[in-house]
Amino acid sequence: MIVMTILVKDEIDIIERNIKVHSKLGVDAFVVMDNNSTDGTREKLDELSKEYEITIIDEKGLYNQAKWMKKLSSVAKNKYNPRWVINNDADEFWIPKEGNLKEALNVSGAVLTCQRYNMVIDESVSNGNYYDAEYHVHNPVFYRKETQLTQEYPSIILSKIGPKVITDPKGLLIIRGGNHKALHLKNLWDYWRHYDKIKRFSNIEVFHFVIRSYEQFEKHIKIRKALLEDKKHIRMGPHYRRWVKLYNEGKLKEEFENRIVFNQNEVKVFEKYGIFQKDTRIKELLKNI
Repeated sequence: MIVMTILVKDEIDIIERNIKVHSKLGVDAFVVMDNNSTDGTREKLDELSKEYEITIIDEKGLYNQAKWMKKLSSVAKNKYNPRWVINNDADEFWIPKEGNLKEALNVSGAVLTCQRYNMVIDESVSNGNYYDAEYHVHNPVFYRKETQLTQEYPSIILSKIGPKVITDPKGLLIIRGGNHKALHLKNLWDYWRHYDKIKRFSNIEVFHFVIRSYEQFEKHIKIRKALLEDKKHIRMGPHYRRWVKLYNEGKLKEEFENRIVFNQNEVKVFEKYGIFQKDTRIKELLKNI
Protein backbone atom coordinates (compact mmCIF):
# COMPACT_ATOMS: atom_id res chain seq x y z
CA MET A 1 0.00 0.00 0.00
CA ILE A 2 1.14 3.55 -0.81
CA VAL A 3 0.02 6.53 1.27
CA MET A 4 0.76 10.15 0.38
CA THR A 5 0.94 12.86 3.03
CA ILE A 6 0.38 16.51 2.09
CA LEU A 7 0.61 19.70 4.13
CA VAL A 8 -1.55 22.48 2.67
CA LYS A 9 -2.36 26.12 3.27
CA ASP A 10 -4.41 27.99 0.67
CA GLU A 11 -3.70 25.68 -2.29
CA ILE A 12 -7.11 25.77 -4.00
CA ASP A 13 -5.58 26.13 -7.47
CA ILE A 14 -3.63 22.86 -7.32
CA ILE A 15 -4.78 20.50 -4.54
CA GLU A 16 -7.52 18.80 -6.61
CA ARG A 17 -5.15 18.00 -9.48
CA ASN A 18 -2.53 16.79 -7.02
CA ILE A 19 -4.81 14.25 -5.40
CA LYS A 20 -6.44 13.11 -8.64
CA VAL A 21 -3.14 12.67 -10.50
CA HIS A 22 -1.47 10.72 -7.70
CA SER A 23 -4.53 8.54 -7.19
CA LYS A 24 -4.48 7.76 -10.90
CA LEU A 25 -0.78 6.86 -10.61
CA GLY A 26 -1.37 4.39 -7.79
CA VAL A 27 -1.57 6.16 -4.42
CA ASP A 28 -4.11 4.29 -2.27
CA ALA A 29 -4.80 6.87 0.44
CA PHE A 30 -3.93 10.43 1.46
CA VAL A 31 -3.32 12.02 4.84
CA VAL A 32 -3.72 15.78 4.41
CA MET A 33 -3.10 18.44 7.02
CA ASP A 34 -4.75 21.81 6.45
CA ASN A 35 -3.21 24.81 8.20
CA ASN A 36 -5.94 27.46 8.43
CA SER A 37 -6.77 27.69 4.73
CA THR A 38 -9.18 30.50 3.86
CA ASP A 39 -9.41 30.17 0.05
CA GLY A 40 -11.65 27.08 -0.20
CA THR A 41 -8.90 24.47 0.10
CA ARG A 42 -10.43 22.93 3.25
CA GLU A 43 -13.86 22.69 1.65
CA LYS A 44 -12.33 21.15 -1.49
CA LEU A 45 -10.69 18.46 0.66
CA ASP A 46 -14.08 17.57 2.14
CA GLU A 47 -15.48 17.30 -1.38
CA LEU A 48 -12.59 15.11 -2.59
CA SER A 49 -12.87 12.84 0.47
CA LYS A 50 -16.23 11.63 -0.86
CA GLU A 51 -14.45 10.10 -3.86
CA TYR A 52 -10.95 9.32 -2.55
CA GLU A 53 -9.60 7.82 0.67
CA ILE A 54 -8.47 10.97 2.49
CA THR A 55 -7.81 11.52 6.19
CA ILE A 56 -7.97 15.25 6.95
CA ILE A 57 -6.20 16.82 9.92
CA ASP A 58 -6.88 20.43 10.91
CA GLU A 59 -3.83 22.19 12.34
CA LYS A 60 -4.32 25.70 13.71
CA GLY A 61 -0.79 26.33 14.99
CA LEU A 62 2.11 28.37 13.61
CA TYR A 63 3.66 26.71 10.56
CA ASN A 64 6.13 23.94 11.51
CA GLN A 65 6.79 21.76 8.46
CA ALA A 66 9.26 19.23 9.88
CA LYS A 67 7.16 18.56 12.99
CA TRP A 68 3.90 18.30 11.07
CA MET A 69 5.25 16.04 8.33
CA LYS A 70 6.52 13.64 10.99
CA LYS A 71 3.03 13.68 12.53
CA LEU A 72 1.45 13.01 9.14
CA SER A 73 3.75 10.06 8.56
CA SER A 74 2.86 8.68 11.99
CA VAL A 75 -0.88 8.97 11.26
CA ALA A 76 -0.36 7.28 7.88
CA LYS A 77 1.49 4.39 9.54
CA ASN A 78 -1.01 3.88 12.35
CA LYS A 79 -4.15 4.13 10.21
CA TYR A 80 -3.11 2.44 6.98
CA ASN A 81 0.03 0.38 7.74
CA PRO A 82 1.51 1.18 4.28
CA ARG A 83 4.67 -0.15 2.72
CA TRP A 84 5.63 3.36 1.57
CA VAL A 85 4.75 6.93 2.55
CA ILE A 86 5.37 9.67 -0.03
CA ASN A 87 5.99 12.95 1.83
CA ASN A 88 4.52 15.45 -0.57
CA ASP A 89 3.72 19.14 -0.93
CA ALA A 90 0.67 20.40 -2.81
CA ASP A 91 2.85 21.88 -5.58
CA GLU A 92 4.80 18.68 -6.34
CA PHE A 93 4.01 15.78 -8.66
CA TRP A 94 5.80 12.44 -8.30
CA ILE A 95 6.06 10.93 -11.77
CA PRO A 96 7.37 7.40 -12.44
CA LYS A 97 9.67 7.06 -15.42
CA GLU A 98 7.72 3.97 -16.47
CA GLY A 99 4.37 2.51 -15.48
CA ASN A 100 2.74 3.64 -12.25
CA LEU A 101 3.92 4.36 -8.72
CA LYS A 102 3.11 0.86 -7.48
CA GLU A 103 5.38 -0.64 -10.13
CA ALA A 104 8.10 1.92 -9.49
CA LEU A 105 8.00 1.27 -5.74
CA ASN A 106 8.17 -2.51 -5.98
CA VAL A 107 11.63 -2.32 -4.41
CA SER A 108 13.34 -2.91 -1.09
CA GLY A 109 14.72 -0.17 1.15
CA ALA A 110 13.79 2.25 3.91
CA VAL A 111 14.41 5.74 2.46
CA LEU A 112 14.26 6.51 -1.26
CA THR A 113 15.72 9.85 -2.34
CA CYS A 114 14.12 11.22 -5.51
CA GLN A 115 15.49 13.97 -7.76
CA ARG A 116 13.34 17.11 -7.91
CA TYR A 117 13.03 19.70 -10.69
CA ASN A 118 11.50 23.17 -10.85
CA MET A 119 8.87 23.60 -13.54
CA VAL A 120 9.30 26.61 -15.83
CA ILE A 121 6.64 29.29 -16.08
CA ASP A 122 6.85 31.02 -19.45
CA GLU A 123 4.62 33.66 -21.02
CA SER A 124 2.13 31.05 -22.25
CA VAL A 125 1.44 29.65 -18.76
CA SER A 126 1.85 32.65 -16.48
CA ASN A 127 -1.87 33.36 -15.93
CA GLY A 128 -2.70 30.32 -13.85
CA ASN A 129 -2.70 27.58 -16.50
CA TYR A 130 0.46 26.03 -15.01
CA TYR A 131 -0.83 22.60 -16.04
CA ASP A 132 0.14 23.44 -19.66
CA ALA A 133 3.83 23.84 -18.74
CA GLU A 134 6.20 21.65 -20.76
CA TYR A 135 9.67 22.62 -19.52
CA HIS A 136 11.58 21.97 -16.33
CA VAL A 137 15.00 23.09 -15.11
CA HIS A 138 17.03 19.97 -15.78
CA ASN A 139 20.49 21.43 -15.14
CA PRO A 140 20.25 24.19 -12.53
CA VAL A 141 22.35 27.33 -12.36
CA PHE A 142 24.29 27.52 -9.08
CA TYR A 143 24.94 30.65 -7.05
CA ARG A 144 25.85 31.56 -3.51
CA LYS A 145 23.09 32.01 -0.96
CA GLU A 146 24.18 35.50 -0.01
CA THR A 147 23.47 36.74 -3.56
CA GLN A 148 19.80 35.83 -3.15
CA LEU A 149 19.35 39.06 -1.19
CA THR A 150 20.63 41.24 -4.02
CA GLN A 151 19.22 42.41 -7.34
CA GLU A 152 21.98 40.58 -9.22
CA TYR A 153 21.10 36.94 -8.64
CA PRO A 154 19.63 34.75 -11.42
CA SER A 155 15.98 33.72 -11.27
CA ILE A 156 15.28 31.49 -8.28
CA ILE A 157 13.61 29.06 -10.68
CA LEU A 158 17.05 28.30 -12.14
CA SER A 159 18.64 27.36 -8.83
CA LYS A 160 19.39 23.90 -7.51
CA ILE A 161 16.70 22.45 -5.24
CA GLY A 162 16.98 19.57 -2.82
CA PRO A 163 15.63 16.09 -3.46
CA LYS A 164 12.60 14.63 -1.70
CA VAL A 165 12.19 11.34 0.15
CA ILE A 166 9.82 8.40 0.19
CA THR A 167 9.96 6.47 3.45
CA ASP A 168 9.08 3.18 5.04
CA PRO A 169 7.13 4.48 8.08
CA LYS A 170 8.16 1.52 10.20
CA GLY A 171 11.39 2.62 11.84
CA LEU A 172 11.24 6.24 10.71
CA LEU A 173 12.93 8.52 13.25
CA ILE A 174 13.11 12.01 11.72
CA ILE A 175 12.06 13.82 8.57
CA ARG A 176 14.38 16.80 8.17
CA GLY A 177 13.72 20.18 6.61
CA GLY A 178 11.16 20.24 3.82
CA ASN A 179 11.12 16.43 3.47
CA HIS A 180 14.58 16.51 1.87
CA LYS A 181 16.17 13.97 4.24
CA ALA A 182 14.96 11.21 6.52
CA LEU A 183 16.63 9.41 9.38
CA HIS A 184 15.53 5.77 9.65
CA LEU A 185 16.61 2.88 11.83
CA LYS A 186 17.66 1.02 8.71
CA ASN A 187 19.82 3.80 7.26
CA LEU A 188 21.57 5.27 10.31
CA TRP A 189 25.02 4.22 9.12
CA ASP A 190 24.60 5.51 5.59
CA TYR A 191 23.02 8.74 6.80
CA TRP A 192 25.77 9.77 9.16
CA ARG A 193 28.75 8.41 7.23
CA HIS A 194 27.83 8.67 3.57
CA TYR A 195 24.96 11.15 3.19
CA ASP A 196 26.67 13.12 0.41
CA LYS A 197 26.98 9.90 -1.57
CA ILE A 198 23.43 8.63 -1.16
CA LYS A 199 22.27 7.32 -4.51
CA ARG A 200 19.18 8.87 -6.07
CA PHE A 201 16.20 6.59 -6.61
CA SER A 202 15.86 6.88 -10.36
CA ASN A 203 12.44 5.24 -10.83
CA ILE A 204 10.57 8.40 -9.80
CA GLU A 205 11.12 12.11 -10.45
CA VAL A 206 9.48 15.03 -8.64
CA PHE A 207 8.27 18.07 -10.60
CA HIS A 208 7.82 21.24 -8.57
CA PHE A 209 5.38 24.03 -9.49
CA VAL A 210 6.76 26.49 -6.95
CA ILE A 211 5.23 29.56 -8.66
CA ARG A 212 2.11 29.15 -10.80
CA SER A 213 0.64 32.63 -11.26
CA TYR A 214 1.12 36.10 -9.85
CA GLU A 215 -1.97 35.72 -7.66
CA GLN A 216 -0.64 32.49 -6.12
CA PHE A 217 2.84 34.03 -5.75
CA GLU A 218 1.54 37.10 -3.92
CA LYS A 219 -0.70 35.00 -1.68
CA HIS A 220 2.24 32.82 -0.71
CA ILE A 221 4.45 35.81 0.09
CA LYS A 222 1.71 37.26 2.29
CA ILE A 223 1.79 34.00 4.28
CA ARG A 224 5.59 34.29 4.62
CA LYS A 225 5.23 37.92 5.68
CA ALA A 226 2.83 36.91 8.46
CA LEU A 227 5.25 34.22 9.64
CA LEU A 228 8.10 36.71 9.83
CA GLU A 229 5.97 39.19 11.73
CA ASP A 230 4.70 36.57 14.21
CA LYS A 231 8.07 35.03 14.93
CA LYS A 232 11.08 37.20 14.13
CA HIS A 233 13.61 34.37 14.40
CA ILE A 234 11.78 31.85 12.24
CA ARG A 235 13.97 29.93 9.80
CA MET A 236 13.28 31.09 6.26
CA GLY A 237 15.32 31.17 3.07
CA PRO A 238 16.88 34.51 2.03
CA HIS A 239 14.89 34.55 -1.21
CA TYR A 240 11.63 34.53 0.76
CA ARG A 241 12.87 37.34 2.99
CA ARG A 242 13.80 39.31 -0.11
CA TRP A 243 10.35 38.70 -1.64
CA VAL A 244 8.64 39.87 1.54
CA LYS A 245 10.73 43.03 1.39
CA LEU A 246 9.75 43.58 -2.26
CA TYR A 247 6.09 43.02 -1.39
CA ASN A 248 6.33 45.66 1.33
CA GLU A 249 7.86 48.05 -1.23
CA GLY A 250 5.19 47.35 -3.84
CA LYS A 251 7.69 45.71 -6.22
CA LEU A 252 6.60 42.04 -6.14
CA LYS A 253 4.74 42.19 -9.48
CA GLU A 254 7.90 43.56 -11.12
CA GLU A 255 9.88 40.65 -9.64
CA PHE A 256 7.36 38.16 -11.03
CA GLU A 257 7.38 39.62 -14.53
CA ASN A 258 11.17 40.12 -14.79
CA ARG A 259 12.66 37.20 -12.84
CA ILE A 260 10.04 34.47 -12.63
CA VAL A 261 8.33 34.39 -16.04
CA PHE A 262 10.53 33.50 -19.04
CA ASN A 263 9.86 34.76 -22.55
CA GLN A 264 10.01 32.43 -25.56
CA ASN A 265 13.50 33.52 -26.61
CA GLU A 266 14.84 32.81 -23.13
CA VAL A 267 13.23 29.38 -23.16
CA LYS A 268 14.85 28.54 -26.50
CA VAL A 269 18.30 29.65 -25.32
CA PHE A 270 18.09 27.72 -22.04
CA GLU A 271 16.85 24.65 -23.90
CA LYS A 272 19.71 24.92 -26.42
CA TYR A 273 22.29 24.83 -23.64
CA GLY A 274 20.62 22.01 -21.72
CA ILE A 275 19.39 24.04 -18.76
CA PHE A 276 15.73 23.57 -19.69
CA GLN A 277 14.36 20.25 -20.86
CA LYS A 278 11.01 19.66 -22.52
CA ASP A 279 8.92 16.86 -21.03
CA THR A 280 5.21 16.60 -21.85
CA ARG A 281 4.43 13.76 -19.40
CA ILE A 282 3.44 16.20 -16.69
CA LYS A 283 1.21 18.23 -18.97
CA GLU A 284 -0.55 15.11 -20.24
CA LEU A 285 -1.18 13.84 -16.72
CA LEU A 286 -2.47 17.15 -15.39
CA LYS A 287 -4.72 17.82 -18.37
CA ASN A 288 -6.23 14.34 -18.62
CA ILE A 289 -7.97 14.06 -15.25
